[in-house]
Amino acid sequence: MRFTRITTNQAQMGGVPCLRGLRIPVSTVVDMIADGMSHEEILAAYPDLDQQDIIEALHYAAEAVREREIPLVEAV
Repeated sequence: MRFTRITTNQAQMGGVPCLRGLRIPVSTVVDMIADGMSHEEILAAYPDLDQQDIIEALHYAAEAVREREIPLVEAV
């Protein structure tokens, strides 16, 4: 998948992946989803975003997890 809405800039937010050059990190949007916020609530909190930004942030997060191992606690 080609990400057209995810940008990085070392001079902005320390190079953290953000949405469309805005100072809104992908991780912030993903955290909001994880906290149970609806897309409408996220868009109300960040009016500069649109629905496609949220969708691409989730796709980006899924791809990031797919590409590397993250240490997990083994289930007992």
